[in-house]
Amino acid sequence: MPLRVASAAIVIETALGDITIELHDRAAPQSCGYVLGLVDREVLTPCSVFRIVTPSNDALSACAAIEVIQLGHRCANPDAPVIIAHESTALTGLRHARGTVALPRYRPGATYESFFICLRDEPALDHGGKRNPDGLGFAAFGSVVSGWPAIDSIRARAEEHDYLVRPILVTRVRRAVP
Repeated sequence: MPLRVASAAIVIETALGDITIELHDRAAPQSCGYVLGLVDREVLTPCSVFRIVTPSNDALSACAAIEVIQLGHRCANPDAPVIIAHESTALTGLRHARGTVALPRYRPGATYESFFICLRDEPALDHGGKRNPDGLGFAAFGSVVSGWPAIDSIRARAEEHDYLVRPILVTRVRRAVP
């Protein structure tokens, strides 16, 4: 896979530590632009880690079990998502490997104010994967470059169900200082 140079990065600040994400804006410009818009408008300040999916609590494990943490805001109305171009992994060349950051979706391009981080390689989330019946996968747009101790601490707070009863506060999401 060719080297991707990121021109932007974001920092997720939590009480459990900071996580830095590099954005693959050349490969996934629409997805990165959407996330940077949320960051710049401070939509994600504050927000929470509201979902931790593990093999033991994954309600959709029959299609393909995954392990991810999701942060931002839960969507209150799945009939009114934001619509952007769906940048599938077939288009971008990115893959849902450990540390990949991607947008959730209701249907291709229909997303909302959150994103998730893969805790392990997740080929079921790529184009052609089995997590969604349409096989179009999720739009990967970034990668974790630092903050694995914080991610591991967050993962350790998984509950019986994937949507947390006790969400974890994200105090701020901001652009990284170059």
